[in-house]
Amino acid sequence: MTVTKNSFADLVRIEQLRRIESVHTKKLSYTSVANVDRYPVTDFKYADFTQRLTRRADLLIRDNGLEAHIAKSPQQFNHASRISLIVAVIFGGVAAGNAVSESDTLNIYWLLAVLLGFNLVALILWVIGISLRLQSLSSGVAAQLVSWTSFRKKDTEETIGSLASRAWWDSCLTGTVGKWRISVLTHKFWLAYLIAGLLLLILLMMAKQYNFIWGTTLLSEGSLPRLTEFLSSPLQFIGLETPDSHQISASRMGEGIQNSETRTAWARFLIGALLIYGLLPRLIALTFSVAMLRWAERGFKLDLYLPYYVELRQQLMTRRTTSKVVDADPLAGIEPTQIVQPRQTYLLPAGAHALGIELDDQACWPEALSCQYNIVDMQSLAEAVEYVKKLEGALVIGVAANRLPDRGIQRMIADLLAVTHSTPWLLLLNKNPAVPVAEGREMAWFRLAENCRIPAEHVITT
Repeated sequence: MTVTKNSFADLVRIEQLRRIESVHTKKLSYTSVANVDRYPVTDFKYADFTQRLTRRADLLIRDNGLEAHIAKSPQQFNHASRISLIVAVIFGGVAAGNAVSESDTLNIYWLLAVLLGFNLVALILWVIGISLRLQSLSSGVAAQLVSWTSFRKKDTEETIGSLASRAWWDSCLTGTVGKWRISVLTHKFWLAYLIAGLLLLILLMMAKQYNFIWGTTLLSEGSLPRLTEFLSSPLQFIGLETPDSHQISASRMGEGIQNSETRTAWARFLIGALLIYGLLPRLIALTFSVAMLRWAERGFKLDLYLPYYVELRQQLMTRRTTSKVVDADPLAGIEPTQIVQPRQTYLLPAGAHALGIELDDQACWPEALSCQYNIVDMQSLAEAVEYVKKLEGALVIGVAANRLPDRGIQRMIADLLAVTHSTPWLLLLNKNPAVPVAEGREMAWFRLAENCRIPAEHVITT
């Protein structure tokens, strides 16, 4: 069977279904997933497991009529995003309109401050927030308002819709994915603001003749001309005509009426400055944020250490090795002999090296493995550490599944993994196969594996 990687949307649907099942399991029908893929596999693959989870989720969502609840949250976010862009267009138009006085004069630096000043401050805050990983600075006020108003509504009852919305929020609007999704919305907001202001200015300058002026009270007389020459350098490089020193001096407030060449030079300077210093940085930031969002979505993974996924992994991927007693031989005498079917070791790699930690004589290892060391004290731990330093391949660490994993065992496992390059596996050995390991105890071992950085798919229960 060809295994393809699931999309981010598929993983979010699985997370939404997990939240719904955690509360409303008894209300759901599981008839359609009774015979979903359960055939054994020779090796665990994350993509294969998520494919089976996706098929299971699609069946449950379809048969229980959950599609409307699942799709509601992204639709709400899209509607809120469109509203924020409309607000940005209105703000941009109002800002440009108020900056242009009713007279025939246009204060060039006041207009640049209104259109580019707020945008520049917001862009600097975003860069600082991304660099220092500060969510409050990198997201922006408008984007935070959109996400908060749509998905932070507290429900008194955990309904199916609220659970699906909360799962979508946690997956799409928090963490790395959320940081870049909100960044994309922030850059779109400011682009809409700048484009609206620029288009309104172009329409006004096409319909009416303006004289461009500048003036200052606190700054020196030469500060704004030097700033103009500095801002004009990139514009001249791409071929835009900008005011020369004579035209800049002649445009000082109260110096007189401008000629057409001066007005044209100032108009091109204004448009070029908005394009180069406003739209271009935002477009670059938006492109970067979109690329990082796609990268973050591709890197998004389910937390396979959660009890929900542990249980489904055992069901869908045949994670447990099983022992089965068949009918006794009638010719065996008074005490019938029980024939035990050999254990299946689907996931244990061939030629693996096995170690035990504080095991007793009743520990039952799979037939394919032979325990080399049983660590019971500091001396045996030191010997085992020297042993695993020389190993190549897979290292299987056997522990008693029914005992409580404590910090001592975790420290021993960490010491072993710190000195070896072998692939680690954790084997939970059960003394009595007829008595299953308690779910809470098994989850504790999975969390220990997570703390020791042993992949969840490398934890096997016998």
